[in-house]
Amino acid sequence: MLIAGGGALGAALAVVLARAGPRVTLADPALTGANASGVAAGMLAPVFESLFDAGPEALETLRGARDLWPIFAASVGIDLDRTGAMVVGSEGELDEWEARLRAWGAAGTRLSPIQTQARSPWVVGGLDGLYTDEDWRLDAKSALRTLYDAGERAGVRRLAVCVEGFEPGCARLVTGETIDADILIIATGASRNLIDIAPELGTLTPIKGHILRAPSLLLTGPTVRFEGGYICPAGDGAIIGATMEFGRDDAVVDPGSVQRIRNLAAPVLPAIATAPFTAAVGVRADTPDHRPLVGPSATPSVWLAVGARRNGWLLAPMIAQAVGRGVIGGDVEAVFDPGRFGG
Repeated sequence: MLIAGGGALGAALAVVLARAGPRVTLADPALTGANASGVAAGMLAPVFESLFDAGPEALETLRGARDLWPIFAASVGIDLDRTGAMVVGSEGELDEWEARLRAWGAAGTRLSPIQTQARSPWVVGGLDGLYTDEDWRLDAKSALRTLYDAGERAGVRRLAVCVEGFEPGCARLVTGETIDADILIIATGASRNLIDIAPELGTLTPIKGHILRAPSLLLTGPTVRFEGGYICPAGDGAIIGATMEFGRDDAVVDPGSVQRIRNLAAPVLPAIATAPFTAAVGVRADTPDHRPLVGPSATPSVWLAVGARRNGWLLAPMIAQAVGRGVIGGDVEAVFDPGRFGG
């Protein structure tokens, strides 16, 4: 069994499948974490992702995905940060957000400006807050390494190379080499390089995202979100993000995008205006209905696990288990059917 793509989805799949018995090869030229999953902030955030991006119809699915994380994380050795998350803004903004979440059954704890600063002393004064303990996060780079290590212990073979072609029983690598593979699982993120093998990849739209890391800003408390961005405290410095640049798939850092992130974050964290930082780019994949493609391709012996938009890490155990059930037991998660958009 061959998995093309070593991000959160591919790496989690490799562990789940290898532990179930099949021989698994994981192929990706960026097996050092230099992919969208390694760049990501690592948020497992069903509530605020639903509020700011996915919408109320996604909330229960995202909650279900998060609920799989404690057992999965413990099984591979990933540490979860369950400090929670807080959205900050003006009183009027918080009234609107709180009303929406209450209507969805996800109301958090409303905080006055004083209470907001008590949770996160680095947040500028005067901002109301809304806190939830439902949104968690993990250290993405560390988690990816941990998944690779867990896969290796389970017998996963890793190849730092792209898959170029496939027929049942044999896969061709970009180097010209061939390897035995009865099933190919495509988990290549936003890439459409394998569209000749899986035509469903043609429905993907790339989303370029910039993210900043400020090593000198050693913050504490929950993840803080605001309209258009977020600030994640982390052991190696604050993570500030992120842009959503639809239709772009290049990895070039754009100074204009970087400045937009800093401008959005500065009213919450003024220190970002002068703090040294590094910028990175990840490219995520979207679909027409903003739900992933998970299940068998129209091409025999080919499966898909792509299109998770901003929630690759959150959905990773759910998608890994769904594909595992499908590949090994024949049970397919129909809501993510790759063929739902027709030809």
